[in-house]
Parts: sequence; structure tokens; C-alpha cells
Amino acid sequence: MAFDFNQLQQACQGEWDAYIQHDFVQQLGNGTLAEDAFRHYLKQDYLFLIQFGRAFALAAYKSPTLDDLRQAKAGLEAIIGLELGLHVEYCRQWGISEAELQALPEARATLAYTRYVLDTGNRGDLLDLHVALAPCLVGYGRIAQWLNSRSETVRGEQNPYDPWITMYESEAFQAATAAEVEWLNRELADVSPRRFEQLVRIFRDATRLEIDFWDMGLNQRM
Repeated sequence: MAFDFNQLQQACQGEWDAYIQHDFVQQLGNGTLAEDAFRHYLKQDYLFLIQFGRAFALAAYKSPTLDDLRQAKAGLEAIIGLELGLHVEYCRQWGISEAELQALPEARATLAYTRYVLDTGNRGDLLDLHVALAPCLVGYGRIAQWLNSRSETVRGEQNPYDPWITMYESEAFQAATAAEVEWLNRELADVSPRRFEQLVRIFRDATRLEIDFWDMGLNQRM
């Protein structure tokens, strides 16, 4: 039996739905999310991106093939060379300076999630690392799709968070999401049932930590 990403998701459907349809996401789509909650999320997401970059550096080290190494290099360059700069500019539009971002402490949810990903990658192989990253890599693209499927979602200038939705529904981000699912499908097709169950545990734990990250933003926890 060949496994794929859909089966990975279905094995954790309850956690996945709680993540994709979280109150933070719903309020963001409705345009009702408290601005201080969104700012808190943006600040911690900056710190998350730095650790995400480290995860791609680890992926490069773990890469068994040249194609995998190139993929990791492209991911690292996209985050450190491009996405962090865009994030800093977006934060500036919300009144958050780069100096403030650089001085931030990590919230407990940020620490727990990012270190889990790095620890999983260190202990396991490249597939373990990708599965731990998948709730973020794939999830944000799926969140944008889910928001667009809801009649309650407010688009345009009436919603201050519309640019966030636009970013993750973009052709470039959706293509990156599809490429990650394609890579996971290729790698999962060759695993044994026992190995698949190990990967399900990683995916479930990482998804639960994504839920905690939304909770952190919604409740402005440190």
C-alpha cells in the first residue's frame, strides 16, 4: 500500500481541522481579530521564521541527494533572503520596528514548536523533518483556501487582515505548497505501515503545536 499526504492528514483530521479552522483564523477572516493579538502573532512569527531558516539549513545537511540539497538551499534563501525582509516590512506597516523585532523574547509556544521541529530533524531523517514542517509549509496554503471557501470571510479594505490572506493565496505560495505535497507524496509512497505510524505521530504533534501557536497569538501569551 502506497501512502500519501492526504492519508497523513486524515490520520490527524481532528487536530488538522482545529488548526485550519482555529478561532484566530476565523476572526482574522472575519476582520474581527483584535489588532493587539495580530501584532503579537506577527512579532512571534518573525522569531519563528528565523528558526524555520535554521530548519532548512538542517534539511540541507540531512539531504541524501543533490536535488534534495538544492530544494533545501532554495527554501533557506527564500526565508532568509526574501520572506524575512517582507515580514519586517509588513510588521512596519503595523507599527512594529525592526529594532523591536530583534529585541523580542520568544514566547513559550514559539520555543516549543520550533525546537520540536529542530529536535525531530536532528533525531530523524529528512522525511521526519519535512513531516514536522508540513503543518506550516502546507497548512498556511490550506488555511487561505479554507478562508476563501467561507461566506463569512471579508475581503478587501473592510478587512485589515486581507493582505495576510492575499499573501498565502498567492500563486507563488500555492505553488510552493503543491510542490511540498508532491515531495511528501513521493517519499511517503515508499514507507512501511510501521514507519507511516511514526510519521503520523510527528505530524499530529506538530499540528498540535501549530494550534498552540494560534492560541498564543489569540490570547497574547508569552
